Amino acid sequence: MDLYRIKAGDGVVWITGASAGIGRAVALKFAEKGYDVVASARSKDKLAALAEESGPMLGSIEPFACDVTDREGMKKAVAEIEAAHGPICLAIFNAGNYWPTRGEALDIEAFDKTFGINFFGVLNGLVPAVERMKAHGKGQIVMVGSVSGYSGLPAAAAYGASKAAINNFGESLKFDFDKLNIRVQVVNPGFIDTPLTEKNRFEMPALMPVDKAAAAMVAGIENGGFEITFPRRFTWLLKIMRMMPHPVYFFVMKRAMRWDKQELKFGDTTPASVVRES
Repeated sequence: MDLYRIKAGDGVVWITGASAGIGRAVALKFAEKGYDVVASARSKDKLAALAEESGPMLGSIEPFACDVTDREGMKKAVAEIEAAHGPICLAIFNAGNYWPTRGEALDIEAFDKTFGINFFGVLNGLVPAVERMKAHGKGQIVMVGSVSGYSGLPAAAAYGASKAAINNFGESLKFDFDKLNIRVQVVNPGFIDTPLTEKNRFEMPALMPVDKAAAAMVAGIENGGFEITFPRRFTWLLKIMRMMPHPVYFFVMKRAMRWDKQELKFGDTTPASVVRES
């Protein structure tokens, strides 16, 4: 039997972090293709606007406000979504944030918050969703990682580590989820033009428009491969770079990001580029 892959009409698509950025764009893409979507985030107003925008589309978007850091709340959300809208056949855990973390100004709180949303925020929704999928005998799980999880990048110690955890977590789960007829996928985007990246203080190579990124993500989900990554001309370069010997990798990355030209900012722990899409 082939591993389950979602089709329109099977059940609902649940997306966290759907109020902005790629989560919002992916929700609209799925609705355009005829899927019924439940969009979650903390902002009721933004979710209501998203649902209204989907009005003339073939599918639908229903807003469901929740906070991915609320473990009990996420468990209740899964139950309420299925009671109101039917089985969750595809769950996309997209909510995330980014706090710059530089070695000269480390802040443990930034790590706590980053992992609380980017990793444990995924777990809080994934565990109850998988319990439902096991009962249904099928399902599809998508977790949004990042190419920053491939190798260490400047100013991304917390963010990159949380995304590396997502990749390792997904690889580990696949061995058992395949037996449960639950397809698991990890999305590793490069730089996407969203509120999460717009305040970055460095040049972002191969910056991708959010609509194109969302189209690539939806196509990858429907195709069913384990990893979905884009834009490939950039992300595959990073894959190659992570196979370099460490001295070569550090030399190339410093040059590529002009990190030797960056000034140290002792005591500066201000999260200058923080956007939480949840």
